[in-house]
Amino acid sequence: MKNPFKLPRRAHLSRPWRWLVPVLLVLLFLAVLLWLPWQARQMESNERQEQLIADTLWVEQTLRFELARSEEALATLGADLVGTPPPPDVLRARLAQMFKNGHELRRVLWLDANGRVLAHHGAEPAGGSLDAIGRETDEMARLTRTGRYTEPYGASSHAPGLVDYYLPLYREATYAGSIVATYSLKILLDETVPWWFAQDNALSLLDRNDAIVASRADGGPGRGVYTHRRALDLPGASIVLATDSVKGAPRLLPNLLVGSVIVLALGLLLSLLTLWRHISRRLAAEGALRQQMAFRTAMENSLMTGLRARDLEGRVTYVNKAFCQMVGLPPEELLGKKPPMPYWAPEAMAEYEERFAAVLAGTATPQFETVFQRSDGVRVPVLVFEAPLRDSRGEQTGWMSSILDITDRKKAEELNRQQQEKLEASARLATMGEISSMLAHELNQPLAAISSYTAGALNVLERADSGVPVEPNLLRRALEQARQQAQRAGQIIKSVHEFVKKSEPQREQVEIKSVIDGVRALVELQARKSYVALQVHLPPQLPPVLADRLMLEQVLLNLTRNGIEAMAEVAPERRILRIAAAADPSQVSVSVIDHGHGIAPDVAERLFSPFFSTKAEGMGMGLSICRTAIEFHGGTLTHAPNPGGGTVFTFSLPRQGASAELQ
Repeated sequence: MKNPFKLPRRAHLSRPWRWLVPVLLVLLFLAVLLWLPWQARQMESNERQEQLIADTLWVEQTLRFELARSEEALATLGADLVGTPPPPDVLRARLAQMFKNGHELRRVLWLDANGRVLAHHGAEPAGGSLDAIGRETDEMARLTRTGRYTEPYGASSHAPGLVDYYLPLYREATYAGSIVATYSLKILLDETVPWWFAQDNALSLLDRNDAIVASRADGGPGRGVYTHRRALDLPGASIVLATDSVKGAPRLLPNLLVGSVIVLALGLLLSLLTLWRHISRRLAAEGALRQQMAFRTAMENSLMTGLRARDLEGRVTYVNKAFCQMVGLPPEELLGKKPPMPYWAPEAMAEYEERFAAVLAGTATPQFETVFQRSDGVRVPVLVFEAPLRDSRGEQTGWMSSILDITDRKKAEELNRQQQEKLEASARLATMGEISSMLAHELNQPLAAISSYTAGALNVLERADSGVPVEPNLLRRALEQARQQAQRAGQIIKSVHEFVKKSEPQREQVEIKSVIDGVRALVELQARKSYVALQVHLPPQLPPVLADRLMLEQVLLNLTRNGIEAMAEVAPERRILRIAAAADPSQVSVSVIDHGHGIAPDVAERLFSPFFSTKAEGMGMGLSICRTAIEFHGGTLTHAPNPGGGTVFTFSLPRQGASAELQ
């Protein structure tokens, strides 16, 4: 009985063979297609090498033939010289003709049996005789009775090599001298090797040490792929002709004609796979992009910073929700618009247009403050950051702006300014509280003097009424002294009044000397109380500054008071307070110099911090207010140790021209 499962089993076993045979055939076909280009490449490489060998042999024979032709001409000349020497003119003409026929000749010498030069054409040997190598070669040629070459010599990076040929001359059996011919190996290559061979190959003549003595490479240096060496059969000289083809190894791609079909088929299959992967990735990228766009839109709508994009012509291409809320306009009224923009304030239109032109030119400040006008007419102060907008290739396509609403910041700055003014007024009042007792004492002196002078004047008038002769100048001097004392008291009261009254900062052209004179009376009050000598040193031509006089007087009074208090513990003879000023092309500096206890390093780090003070009763606001006032004018307040002991406080202000530029 037959097994019912036998046939299906055979069919099951035959399935791998049905797939294996086509796969093996395809692999064999691919192997043949790959082997054929490689074999063709090898055949082409061998053919090029064989051609190079044949060409090198032909060049070697050509060189040898050219030298042999020259040897025959020299032998004919030698036979004539041994037999009946021609006249000198004829000999020179004959040698010149030899040089014309063989450009490789550099020199021809006719030597007698003792080695003396009888005639020559070209350069004569140094010293009029042969060198050691020449004598040795000449002796070898005489012994062998045949022509002989020397080894190449004279080759360097700047000059090609030379070779000498010695031909012995015999009259019957007697040595009668020799002919020496010098050849330029470089010219020999240039004159003998055809241009087409030199264009495809780099030729070199090598000595026995493989050093290059002459070369020719019209087509450039050789590739080192196809090379061959052939020795020149020159008696006495070891010269090798080396050729190096400028052609590289055969490329495999031009020989793939047989495999182009399979390559195209594989390329098509690879393209289908790549296209399928590209479509899958593109669908995934589109989904991710939609998700990112939704996330970005939600993030941009939650920002408090306004975003605005413009192209290179200034046309608005994008705005976010915060920007629309900032200007009170919907996106439809902004997108595609070109200047003038609807949110520009009318009073600043010229400024907007100038700044817009600078932005398009690429010369605008990347950060600036301006004012926008909402649709309801409300002005909104904003801070704008401009940055170039670039595409994926790095090319600029427009400008991206980030806009911050700084209304709250402006309000805070105004509130801070008002608080600062209050602090300054409080500081001035506190200062006046400290000097009130000194002020009363100081006013007593001019008032008492006025009383004395007026009493004296009344006495003089009474004497005049009594008929007693009175000198008029005496009464005038008394009244003049009373007037001066009254002006002094009035000046003191006026300085105090101007110092303590509250006023808005007003910048004007101010002379440093007038500022110092304005507070000098108050400074001298404090200085006399503490037995401090005041010295003022000002240059004669001190330029003015653009500043608020009252602020500078407050700074100067505060610094001098600190200097006077710092010298409370030093010896009386060292209590000297100096006020000095200097100027350079950009600023004017005023220094207050004391000889007190100085400032410790740990205190110097926090010296200008608000509410920091080294005094038990101090509020710690004096130096902080001073620095704020100086920085308000665009200057700086610094301190440094005094080399003679104490501290030097210096505040610097821009000169009037520089201050105007800062505005």
